Amino acid sequence: MNRDFWGQQRVLLTGHTGFKGSWAALWLEQLGAQVHGLALSPDHVPDLYSRLAPFGGATSTIADINDAAAVRAAVQAARPTLVLHMAAQPLVRRSYAEPALTFATNVTGTAQVLDALRAAPDLKAVLVVTTDKVYRNDGSGRRFVESDPLGGHDPYSASKAGTELVAAAFADSYFSKAGVALATARGGNVVGGGDWSADRLVPDAWRALHAGVPLELRYPQATRPWQHVLDCLSGYLVYLEALATRPGLPRALNFGPMADDAPVTVAAVADTVAQALGSPRGWVAAPGDHPAEAPALALDAGAAMAALGWQPRLDARAALQWSADWYRGYDAGEAPRALCLAQLAAWEARS
Repeated sequence: MNRDFWGQQRVLLTGHTGFKGSWAALWLEQLGAQVHGLALSPDHVPDLYSRLAPFGGATSTIADINDAAAVRAAVQAARPTLVLHMAAQPLVRRSYAEPALTFATNVTGTAQVLDALRAAPDLKAVLVVTTDKVYRNDGSGRRFVESDPLGGHDPYSASKAGTELVAAAFADSYFSKAGVALATARGGNVVGGGDWSADRLVPDAWRALHAGVPLELRYPQATRPWQHVLDCLSGYLVYLEALATRPGLPRALNFGPMADDAPVTVAAVADTVAQALGSPRGWVAAPGDHPAEAPALALDAGAAMAALGWQPRLDARAALQWSADWYRGYDAGEAPRALCLAQLAAWEARS
């Protein structure tokens, strides 16, 4: 990332109170950007955002992205030059329990944000974050490329495929004509310190350790494109900078592990994290029936590597070790901001 570039930007960051959003807000602060956050309050305790605050030179609007008046007011106050739209309902199991809320947040909420941005006079580029789950998945484990058909068998995946369609429609109908680049970023399964969300593997392992019980796994043999939060966010930030400065970039890119990284099962992740955290309990198969989830999911990030010169710096096992190191430091009383900044510095020092 070009610090001279980011130091001149006003960034509207939606979803800034979430796990990835908190890391993004901290990184943008370190790059010198003026950050304006728009999100709901954190819905779990502990949460990373409150433990990283205060953020220097940042503002925060706590509102629902489906509140059109609040979104318009936030855009007017921020006068953004760049937008990183990350606000979402991001959990598969919650989407089964609350499908209408999931579609409203991920599809209609994105439309509300993009509609408000049509009036932003200084806007250069918008990056809408979706997911690796936007693709129509037959469970074969083939690495998806950006030209593969979109789909989704569960409400979350389908809602994010819908987000892609909304972004494409706004790009074609409004933003391209105004000279504003609008694209989508499809990231893999992200791990990292400070995630305390429900139904996520690493935080579930941390909670099981503290509860003194074994971790319960719904689908231990499922595979996912695991990546560290800093690798994923670096892709988003490099992409957003490039959209603002270079014409002719792809309008959607995948961000995932290197092609030579072997698929890692949920069980292998649980074993690695348990060992790194020093948990003696291990894991067991969760009893009962569970909502369907794809048995295999993989991304081909070759297009992002070719177009942006981006590549991840941590393989899956290193990403899990860094995550466990963060939680061990937190349990030992280290400040979350110091832990995040130390890992950011260590990540930037890698090549």
